Amino acid sequence: MKIAVIGYGGVGKALIRLLEMQKALLAKESLDITVKYIVEYYGGIACKSGIDLPTLIHFTETEPDITKFQDGSKNTTVDDIVFDPEVELAVIMTPTNKETGQPGLDYTRALLAAGKHVVISDKGPIMLAYKELKALADAHGVQLGIGCTTGGALPSVNGGIMDMAGAQISSIEGVLNGTTNFILKYMEENGCEYAEALKEAQTCGIAETNPTLDVEGWDTAGKLLILTNVLMNESKTLKDIQVEGITKLTAAEVKKAAAENCKYKLVGKTKRTDTGLQMSVNLEKLAADQLLCSVEGKNKAVRYVSDTIGEVVIIGGASGVIPAAASILRDIVNIHRGYHF
Repeated sequence: MKIAVIGYGGVGKALIRLLEMQKALLAKESLDITVKYIVEYYGGIACKSGIDLPTLIHFTETEPDITKFQDGSKNTTVDDIVFDPEVELAVIMTPTNKETGQPGLDYTRALLAAGKHVVISDKGPIMLAYKELKALADAHGVQLGIGCTTGGALPSVNGGIMDMAGAQISSIEGVLNGTTNFILKYMEENGCEYAEALKEAQTCGIAETNPTLDVEGWDTAGKLLILTNVLMNESKTLKDIQVEGITKLTAAEVKKAAAENCKYKLVGKTKRTDTGLQMSVNLEKLAADQLLCSVEGKNKAVRYVSDTIGEVVIIGGASGVIPAAASILRDIVNIHRGYHF
C-alpha cells in the first residue's frame, strides 16, 4: 500500500517510527506500507520508490526541515498527492482549527474526491463537516478513518460504529482528555494548586505549551461533538455544548472531595431527553462508586447507553504521540482488512 503523510509534527514522526517498529506485525497482515510522500506546510518529500524511513528518522533528530532530506523540495504540496494515482491512502495530521477546519478540511475533500482513503487525526474537519465527508467517501468507494479524533488510542468512535450497530444510543459520557485527567490526579496526590500541576504536566510532555484547548474543556467538547454526530446521527456544533474547564479548581476543593471519598473529573456528556439533546462538558465531583471515578492518570473512558445492547464501557487508551500514532495505524490496518467505517 502506497501512502502519503500530511503533517510531520510529534504524531507524524511517531507514525513513521511505528511503521518501522511494527514491520513484522504488518507483514503478518500481508500489509507492505510504502510512504511515498511526507508533506508539511513549507514543502515536503516525494520519492517514487518510497522514502527511506530509517534514514529519515535519524535525519530529523537534528534537522527539522524535511525539505533538506533526499528528494525534499519546497515545491512538494498536497496537490501532488491528490493527482498521484499510485497513492491509495493519505494520513492527515494537520493542526485542529475548530472554527474553520482548515487546511485539513480542504485536503480531506480533495483526497476523498480523488478516490483515496483518508485517515485523519485533525478533529476540525470531522467536527464541522463529518456528514459531508462521509458522503463523499461513500460516493467514491473509499474509507474515512477517524479513530484518532475522539481519544487517540481509546477505540471510542470505532467501538461505537462497530459494536453499537443496530442499537439506538440514548447517552454518551466520558473522560475524554488525558491531559486534564493527569492534572487532576496530580493535584489530588500532591495537594497542590492547579498551576503547579499544569507545570508538571508540561514538564512531562503531557500538556502543550499552550494548554488552552485541553484545560478549558474544548478538546473534550470536540471529541464529544464527533461522537454525538457520528453515533447519534446528529448535526450539532460546538455552540450546542455548555463547556467549562478545570482552571478554577483549587487544592482546597480537591482535598474536601477526597475527604468525602470523591474525585474531580472533566466529563463530557450527551443525553437524549424528551425535550431534545443535552450536551455539556463539566468538572464533576464523582463518588468512588461511580464508574468514571476510576479512570486514573492519562487514561480515558467512554460509556454508551442504548435501547437494546444496554450499557457499554470502553476504558484505557494510553495518551502520548505513540498511542495517537497507533490509533492511526489501527485505522490503516482495518482499511486494508476491508472494514467499513
